[in-house]
Amino acid sequence: MDAFFASIELLRYPQLKGLPVVIGGGRRRVDDALLEATGVAQGERALRFIPVDDFPRLKDYVGRGVITTATYAARQFGVGSAMGMMKAAKLCPDAIVLPVDFDEVRKYSRAFKEAIREVAPLVEDRGVDEVYIDFTDVPGGQRGGGRSLARLLQRSILEKTGLTCSIGVAPNKLIAKMASEFNKPNGISIVQEADLQSMIWPLACRKINGIGPKSDAKLAALNIHTIGEMAAQEIGWLIDHFGQATGAWMHDAAWGRDLRPVVTESEPVSMSRETTFERDLHAVRDKAELGAVFTRLCEKVAEDLQRKGYVGKTIGIKLRYDNFQSVTRDQTLTHYTADATTIRQTAGLALKRVPLTKKLRLLGVRVGTLLKTEDASALQKLSALPASGGGIAEEPVPPYRDQLF
Repeated sequence: MDAFFASIELLRYPQLKGLPVVIGGGRRRVDDALLEATGVAQGERALRFIPVDDFPRLKDYVGRGVITTATYAARQFGVGSAMGMMKAAKLCPDAIVLPVDFDEVRKYSRAFKEAIREVAPLVEDRGVDEVYIDFTDVPGGQRGGGRSLARLLQRSILEKTGLTCSIGVAPNKLIAKMASEFNKPNGISIVQEADLQSMIWPLACRKINGIGPKSDAKLAALNIHTIGEMAAQEIGWLIDHFGQATGAWMHDAAWGRDLRPVVTESEPVSMSRETTFERDLHAVRDKAELGAVFTRLCEKVAEDLQRKGYVGKTIGIKLRYDNFQSVTRDQTLTHYTADATTIRQTAGLALKRVPLTKKLRLLGVRVGTLLKTEDASALQKLSALPASGGGIAEEPVPPYRDQLF
């Protein structure tokens, strides 16, 4: 999907189309505040009448949020996803800044995927704004090298959501992912096997999904900057420098080889929630505030597990200090759970195992070793264990009065 989070906001605020807009860095209170400040009548339809000059600007933002996405007008200034809001303010100070509306994002995510499945049912979900589609057996799917079906998908999504998307068509997922970025927004790019040398090899190695900053820096240090230069290396040379698995994968990727199928169903490995604080917090001086945030994160993870029908037994925490160093710790239970209290108490045990002398800028909670709730219930019957909370348990986790926060 094209600038998905931002495009959803432009449906709500059509007066912002064509302007630099960034999404991120706040909670969803902007609608009521704008309506109240401008004296515009309340209601969703009234939002389109709010004057552009009344919207908050990036130059006035104070905090530590990061950009989720930006309109293409903002990207022309070098603003992009995962960039700090304060840094972005130096590049495009007059950009309008709006917070994420997660409820709307989830609604439109479901809608565009439903539109796709009505045309091509073999769909692999890759998050809120991206999917892989296998249309090998879709009638007429190969017409025009796949362009006819791609256009049909774009029309269907636009009619159902009012949003645009960009589509990459290729023999496999690796190349299709790269192709989807070639002609944004609202573009279609087709890459055949014969196009590898002309369309893929000139690209930077970083364009391959799976080559991160560290591998890219190492390749650059070895004087390899493009995919074609990587393809020119012997597989043994890549293995010598990057290890057996990574080196062999890099060689295959450079030559456009990818045998992964489109997976229509997959099980999550873990579920997590985290938050970056507006200011650094100290474990002692800000104990009450940290405790409230910690509890809320545990409750949110528990809600996610229960809504999606999972329980877990490995409870973890993630901290990022004010010097940007990150630490994680896990605590494994003898039972499965999706109970917020149990998660909170167990995460507190994990928290005891990390130093809290530095101030904190981020806190996160994770639940792993997941199992479907119905499978856990079956296991409970087999083991004759009593039920507890949101999953199965031998005994409830006792409260810990000496938790740090």
